[in-house]
Amino acid sequence: MIQPITSRKLRYAMVGGGRDAFIGAVHRKAIALDGQAELLAGALSSSAEKAKASGRELWLADDRNHGDWQALLDDELRRPQEERIDFVSIVTPNHLHFPVAQAFVEAGFHVVCDKPLVHTGAQADALVAAVARQGTVFAVTYNYTGYPMVREAREIVRSGRLGDIRKVVVEYNQGWLATQLEKGGNKQAAWRSDPARSGAAGAIGDIGSHAENLVATVTGLEIESLCADLSTLVPGRALDDDGSVLLRFRGGARGVLIASQVNTGLENDLRLRVSGTLGTLVWRQEQPSELLHLPHDGPRRVLTRGAPWLGESARRASRLPSGHPEGFIEAFANVYAGVFADVRARLDGRQADALEADYPGVEDGARGVRFIERVVASAGSTTKWTAW
Repeated sequence: MIQPITSRKLRYAMVGGGRDAFIGAVHRKAIALDGQAELLAGALSSSAEKAKASGRELWLADDRNHGDWQALLDDELRRPQEERIDFVSIVTPNHLHFPVAQAFVEAGFHVVCDKPLVHTGAQADALVAAVARQGTVFAVTYNYTGYPMVREAREIVRSGRLGDIRKVVVEYNQGWLATQLEKGGNKQAAWRSDPARSGAAGAIGDIGSHAENLVATVTGLEIESLCADLSTLVPGRALDDDGSVLLRFRGGARGVLIASQVNTGLENDLRLRVSGTLGTLVWRQEQPSELLHLPHDGPRRVLTRGAPWLGESARRASRLPSGHPEGFIEAFANVYAGVFADVRARLDGRQADALEADYPGVEDGARGVRFIERVVASAGSTTKWTAW
């Protein structure tokens, strides 16, 4: 007899994220935070030996600890429905996102995939079509959308309290690739600077995609055209490590997007400024519990996480009372909480509401891939503006 979904934890598998991986551990910690899901199976590395060693370290049973993702999928399909995983989390380097995600979606499994979604627009379109055909949950972990004050900013903008949006400035500045770290054995730097694994873009794909998604999530604006300048400022690097993009949005708003990984001394300086006819909002990832609201006709306000007067989406995304810091892991966990709610709703035969299923979907991931392609095309073009 199949155990009702309401009486058990969700079961998940992970592809990638084994020994020495950064983001896989982040995903596992975020998933564990609310106690709703357990890691049951995995193929945790492209090396079979490393994959199985990593699985043993995470206490995976031998028969659910696989040397490659194909073996993982084959094993799940052989198992009776009541033993199968409910979803798979894909945390590999970018070049493996598409084949793994496509295979699991086509097999009917729910999927959570790290960003950027895939390498090409054609792959993104194929995934969107597969998800629509199968009717599965598909989330893309743009984790910054999980911050409570980002959700409050979204609500303020979408409710019209900022008026008509005129200007958006988003910056994502890091300094960790200010030297040729990829030549010194740093695994994260090596694959992110390798076109075969990272894709056509470096910084603009790695962190610029986050910046694009943050703008789209908060404002709902659609890009009409863009003008991009991509640079490789560290000699010998194969992909861009610095990018600046001018944006024109449908409806007349203008924007600037900056993504750089060579700003020496900066850590993870993601910041957003949205200006409308009635005021401006300012948010910084390194001070995530505060949202600055600068109305046109009144005093500036500092809105803080956990306050009772925030909107419901921001309140739902807070776990602790105001004044107790919440951050990166919690934001990731909020994305997963939306996934869990949607998966449970579907397994129970109902549709989750928008506040429950609040997470970036496959369409958001596909739009991010198109953004990367347009930026790369614009940077290589002599035409000033590249149409979306």
